[in-house]
Amino acid sequence: MAVDSDTRELVARALLEDLGSGDVTAEAVVPPEATGNATITQKEAGVLFGLDVAGEVFRQTGAGELQAESEESAWHDDVPLAVATIAGPARALLAAERTALNFLCHLSGVATQTARFVDRVELTRARVLDTRKTLPGLRALEKAAVAAGGGTNHRMGLYDAILIKENHAAIAGGVGEAVRKAREARPELAVEVECRDLDEVREGMEAGADRLLLDNMSPVELRQVVSSRGSAERPELEASGGITLVNVHEIAETGVDYVSVGALTHSAPALDLSMTMQL
Repeated sequence: MAVDSDTRELVARALLEDLGSGDVTAEAVVPPEATGNATITQKEAGVLFGLDVAGEVFRQTGAGELQAESEESAWHDDVPLAVATIAGPARALLAAERTALNFLCHLSGVATQTARFVDRVELTRARVLDTRKTLPGLRALEKAAVAAGGGTNHRMGLYDAILIKENHAAIAGGVGEAVRKAREARPELAVEVECRDLDEVREGMEAGADRLLLDNMSPVELRQVVSSRGSAERPELEASGGITLVNVHEIAETGVDYVSVGALTHSAPALDLSMTMQL
């Protein structure tokens, strides 16, 4: 359950936020020599993800090593289910409990939300993409959770891919001109451009964009764009905006290559997990 240095630092900040100068409740009522056995239980059906991060929390409080009892990145229906155990100093276990569960419940929630969307587009050609609508500081972990749920990661940030949005195009002089400028400036990078209507789609295609982000288009409009592309593999087509579990299948059936869903991360409900202890 090794984690990278960024995650270790993130966990340290989260523990500092919660513990401050110390757990006054545990110090008052739990003997310093007390030890305990803790079990983390998944209480709701969904995809478990984030045990490595939770394990780092316990490690940093001195509680010991978390032992996984169940498979991650898989949908679990048979709940309640013991997913991990750990034995160690009782005060350290209590110090880690809330922070570990905060990470685990949230990341499992993202993975579960993603799995639901992926299930809805089964048997279509569309893949489910995440976005940059992530909690500050948690992007790498949230995107890992999306992948665990069967989704596909979009760009990590502004630095690793070109995506021309409405404001970029307005400043550059239009969709076509923005694509041309991006291609000239960074010829080694694929160029994606947001299109709000069929005229902008035509501009993006004529300028040679590699992917079109089809913003808030109806299924009828999406089918028109798919038809206008014909049998060509380029540009790739990505539907975005207002996509929910209710309408994602209809959108995916239009023939687009991707559906991008901000709700995978910004609106994922936490999966219900808890920790119980025995001395």
